[in-house]
Amino acid sequence: MSNKKLNLPPYGKEGEVQAAAINRRKFLTYLGMAGSTAAIISACSKEDDNDGNTAPPGSIDLGKDDIGILNYAYALEQLEAAFYTQVIASPFSGITANETALLTDIRDHEVAHREFFKAALGAKAIASLEVNFAAINFGSRDSVLATAKAFEDLGVSAYNGAGKLLVKPDYLVLAGKIVSVEARHAALIRDLISNGTFADSSAVDANGLDMAKSPNDVLGVAKTYLKSVLWAGNLPTS
Repeated sequence: MSNKKLNLPPYGKEGEVQAAAINRRKFLTYLGMAGSTAAIISACSKEDDNDGNTAPPGSIDLGKDDIGILNYAYALEQLEAAFYTQVIASPFSGITANETALLTDIRDHEVAHREFFKAALGAKAIASLEVNFAAINFGSRDSVLATAKAFEDLGVSAYNGAGKLLVKPDYLVLAGKIVSVEARHAALIRDLISNGTFADSSAVDANGLDMAKSPNDVLGVAKTYLKSVLWAGNLPTS
């Protein structure tokens, strides 16, 4: 995958796009994804093709078993990538150079996650989603950072909740590598809002553990920001 040009939404100047592409390739290398992509694609192609329950008309069926969970993660990464791409394309009023650099890094990570899942799932990947950001004021720092906090906290809780549903150990390792990055994002956004709140009681429980949510709970929140309708009726629940 690292030798192919990624199809990304347009943003910034040509030099910035090239630099971002290099950063994404480095990120994938550090994450250990590049070498495992071919193996995951091969594994995906061997999954059971039984359709299971039928999705309602007009909805997008995430699938079942491990493939369904990977598509679930892919959907969330699409949402986050679209959000941060818009944040950088139309910066909020008063954004600082440091904030721009940090949010650009997060955008590049989320785009890298999205593109990885798309390539790894291959023909089993769900379609590109249509987002609905009407409730977000991209010109307001408070609105952007509050939404970023909600997305990052949701992403961490989603991976934590879905980990137990994965069967293949390789997929669980992959999820662990990505959720650790999402947690870094969540901590950063929280500190941009209020310094020192990166791991307060709203994120970490009394046992020192991060929050976890089921796919249904996560999708119930995510649907506010989606025009596309996702259906999780075939996802594993235990």
